[in-house]
Amino acid sequence: MERIERTVLSNLIHNEEYTRRVLPFIKEEYFSDRLEKILFSEIYKFVNKYNGLPSKEALSIEMNGSKSVNEDEYKKVTDIISTLNPEPVNMDWLRDTTEKFCKDRAIHNAILSGIQIIDGKDKQHTPEYLPEMLSNALSVSFDQKVGHDYLLETKDRFDYYKKKEERLQLDLEYFNKITRGGIPSKTLNICLAGTGVGKTMFMTHIASSILLQGKNVLYITLEMAEERIAERIDANLLNVGMSDLEELPYAMYETKINKLQSKTTGQLIIKEYPTASAHTGHFKALIKELALKKSFRPDIVFVDYLNICSSARFKAGANVNSYTYIKAIAEELRGMAVENDIPIFSATQTTRSGFVSSDVGLEDTSESFGLPATADFMFAIISSEELDDKNQIMVKQLKNRYNDPTVNRKFILGVDRSKMRFYDVEQTAQTDLVDSGQTTERKFEKKLGQFSDFKI
Repeated sequence: MERIERTVLSNLIHNEEYTRRVLPFIKEEYFSDRLEKILFSEIYKFVNKYNGLPSKEALSIEMNGSKSVNEDEYKKVTDIISTLNPEPVNMDWLRDTTEKFCKDRAIHNAILSGIQIIDGKDKQHTPEYLPEMLSNALSVSFDQKVGHDYLLETKDRFDYYKKKEERLQLDLEYFNKITRGGIPSKTLNICLAGTGVGKTMFMTHIASSILLQGKNVLYITLEMAEERIAERIDANLLNVGMSDLEELPYAMYETKINKLQSKTTGQLIIKEYPTASAHTGHFKALIKELALKKSFRPDIVFVDYLNICSSARFKAGANVNSYTYIKAIAEELRGMAVENDIPIFSATQTTRSGFVSSDVGLEDTSESFGLPATADFMFAIISSEELDDKNQIMVKQLKNRYNDPTVNRKFILGVDRSKMRFYDVEQTAQTDLVDSGQTTERKFEKKLGQFSDFKI
């Protein structure tokens, strides 16, 4: 191992092309020898500060002034520097060998860290973090693409503009407007609301509408029992009020379910976890288990809700602030969305001040501003006595990577709380929101095919 380490150090001071390619990917901890770690650190600092390679003489001078080495160590490090001579070498071989060196060291270090976690010597991480840590080590690679060449890659860019991205369309007109036709894959989408306003109702409504499109839906609940979530979906899809479900004769209930099964090819799986007990490691394992046991692959995943998930990176009660912890959960969920090529929908609570406010903003996100920083799409649902009297609710865009968030910034939806449904309202209901960039064009029509008027 020493030979490759010396080869790396030598080329970092003699081969500018090599240094520009690989320096961003090499880490100090990849070197096993302490003095070689210090030497690499000095090379790294020199290149970044002076935008050029250090000479052997410059390195010796820098090391002489370093507080990291004593007199005896300085003599040893100068001996190492003296051996760093230029040698002719194949550039492709050198890059590949360095990449393998970095990956091997990353895996080695991950295993050592894993032992610390298992032995309980790492107070920040749980054993559930091990798969992600090893996955990160295994994914070490030298990215050869250094960026998009604006003038040379015009054809690729033009093709991208013309490519129609597959999106999951919703059954609410204004949501399709503000998302440019629906929710794309590999995204994290967040609903912000106060307690009892309708976070779960919104997610069960969207889950129901996507099931009717023949898509597979996975609904993960950490707050309510599986049966309570299914009850809300029953009310929505079977057109039966919540209070009437328990009085419904089984024969009629079975008839409605059978009719529903004949109308969609999709599946809906509801999985309950105890509050604050599960994280993305559990969710990923569930997806794999469903694929093996039921040949089920979700087209969308709902997590109800983000704030009561745990993190795969940190132990419960770890000495980390809420910003770091909630942001970690959001990043893990978004990573799961990318890994599985699906959109993920979740929700979060407002702060106490946001709960009583008639105009919620990003600052009203409970516990962590790191959540909106990570989300692709975030909106608030806002209730008031006036809106409740009209069976309406207001939606306000907070963050939107899919479209201009200033267009249709606010809009009104109808709500049927008995049947756990949202619905479009007449355009006149939006007249008081003209300051929100409201558009009147009906650009996105509902395209739910045979399911567009589905009622059972």
